[in-house]
Amino acid sequence: MNTTLLVGLLFGALGLIAQDDHHTTVDKRGDHVMGFSHEKTIHHFRLYADGGAIEVTANDSKDTESRDQIRMHLSHIAVMFAGGNFQAPMLIHDQVAPGVPTLQRLRAEVSYRFEGIPDGGLVRIATKNKEALSAIDEFLKFQISDHRTGDILDLTKETVK
Repeated sequence: MNTTLLVGLLFGALGLIAQDDHHTTVDKRGDHVMGFSHEKTIHHFRLYADGGAIEVTANDSKDTESRDQIRMHLSHIAVMFAGGNFQAPMLIHDQVAPGVPTLQRLRAEVSYRFEGIPDGGLVRIATKNKEALSAIDEFLKFQISDHRTGDILDLTKETVK
């Protein structure tokens, strides 16, 4: 086998292992910071024309413990983000997420509203400021990628309340 090909395959395999390790540690840190299990819940990150949403629900509608933990966490997140505090995502992802510095700087231009939904909750993020909107988009796309949710990376066509 060609040495160059062998080295390429080795580095590719190491990259996959490192990526897998990264996602495992994101899940582990997330469980700790958020207070609920990623295995018992599902995250979604929605992109809307005026911002987006962070939505988390329990996988089992009878799992009221996870539902209540989700609601407590997301209600705190809405307050923290509104105050410019993005420490929780930094602890989970081990880095400052894209868009955060702009969201902190323009925090008066962005609203964060917690809402309880069946089996969980959501944080609705909205703005009329174009720069803040771009930052919300960056932040939510990073979340989609790092949490591997498979959510749509384009604006959602559904009607937003």
